[in-house]
Amino acid sequence: MLPLYDENPRRTFPFFTICLIVLNVIAFYLQVQAPQGMAAGFDQYAMVPVDFLNNPVHQVPTLFTSMFMHGGLAHLAGNMLYLWIFGDNIEDRLGRSGFILFYLLCGTLAGVSHMMAEPTSSIPAVGASGAISGILGAYLILFPGVRVRTLIFFGFYISIVRIPAVFLLGIWILLQVANSMSVGVEGGVAWMAHIGGFTAGALLIKPFQGLTGRRV
Repeated sequence: MLPLYDENPRRTFPFFTICLIVLNVIAFYLQVQAPQGMAAGFDQYAMVPVDFLNNPVHQVPTLFTSMFMHGGLAHLAGNMLYLWIFGDNIEDRLGRSGFILFYLLCGTLAGVSHMMAEPTSSIPAVGASGAISGILGAYLILFPGVRVRTLIFFGFYISIVRIPAVFLLGIWILLQVANSMSVGVEGGVAWMAHIGGFTAGALLIKPFQGLTGRRV
C-alpha cells in the first residue's frame, strides 16, 4: 500500500511542513556531495546507540542531526511523502511553533526508544522516520475517519482506493510491531524508533493541542 493523498482540507498554509521537507532534501544533497562520502557524515552526525550511551553529553546533538539524514534516495522519498500527506493537517491543528516542537520531540523520543531496544548496537541510525511516525500517531488520534487515497497492489492488479486513516495507519503500526519482533535492527530498519515515535505522537497530540488552544 502506498498512500497518495488524504481528503482532509487544511485551514492554513503548511509552512513548517514544507520547510522540513526542504531541509531534509538539502541535508541529503549535502550528504551525497560530501567529498568524504556519505559514510563520513554518518560517523559525525548519525545516532549510534552504543556511542550515545557511552558518552551521552557529547552525543546528544546526534538525536537531532540524525533526523535530517537518510540512507538513500528511496528512504528520503518515502519519508517525505508521508510527511507531506499527514504533516500539513497536524501543523494546521498545532500551529507552526507547536508543530515543530511536536515533531522534534517525537523524533527525540523515537531515538530514545531505539536506544533502549538496541543499547549495544553500533549501527548508525538515520532518517526522519521516527519523527514522522509521531505525526502518523497524532493523525490517527485526530483524524481516524478521514479517507486516504491509497495505491494498492494485488499481484499485477493495481488500483487506487479510499481507505480510512484508522485502517491505513493501524495496519502500518501493526507491521512495525510485527517486523520488530521478527526482524530486529539487523534488517536495516530501526523498527522500535517507529513504534516509539508513533506512540509518543498518539499520546502527546491532545496535550499539545490543548497548549496551543486549537480544537478539532
